Amino acid sequence: MSESFLSVNSLSKSFETRAEPLHILNEVTFELSLGESLAVMGPSGSGKSTLLHILGTLEPPSRGEVRMEGNDPFELDDAGLAAFRNGTIGFVFQEHHLLPQCSTLENVLLPTIVADAKSDHEKRARELLENVGLSDRIEHRPAELSGGERQRVAIARSLINEPKLLLCDEPTGNLDRVNAEAVGKLFLDICEQHNTAMVVVTHSTALAATFPKRMELLDGELHPME
Repeated sequence: MSESFLSVNSLSKSFETRAEPLHILNEVTFELSLGESLAVMGPSGSGKSTLLHILGTLEPPSRGEVRMEGNDPFELDDAGLAAFRNGTIGFVFQEHHLLPQCSTLENVLLPTIVADAKSDHEKRARELLENVGLSDRIEHRPAELSGGERQRVAIARSLINEPKLLLCDEPTGNLDRVNAEAVGKLFLDICEQHNTAMVVVTHSTALAATFPKRMELLDGELHPME
């Protein structure tokens, strides 16, 4: 295996309340290399989304550290962190968050608005849409697409800035079994083809079973799954 891209060491997260601190994550530790994928399972309230928010640099840890290529992104100032996030991390959520007034192509191009100007963004967007099987839906609006198609648009959008880390929060939660299986396979293909590290949090045992590396988050602690 290649050198780890993502290294999470003794990661803990607590929130202050009027009564006592609310402990969400406790000493979470794992590593991922580029091209490697991880599925994280766990019941509602187990801290899966909190973990994803920290990995996505949207929320700082209380203790421990997150390093990407050996660097701690939380040491950056706000502007530097925002630029790092946009250029390094892609997000796919259960809700697609597509703009209804924009076409499929325009939705995929949205993250490039704040990126460095490049003339090849539209070419890459069209290639990504072809890769996810939507080359004939480029001019369609979200309302004209099925749930599975909208999720594939969201996947293409998450890859437009060539991220090294892809984070997916219940990405198949709103899909039927056939579309969920197709999206799950697509994730694994993307991870390999684009040499991207990937973390997916899910309730779906079927989706998790497709991933070679699986862990379970219980009471704030992360455990390997057989």
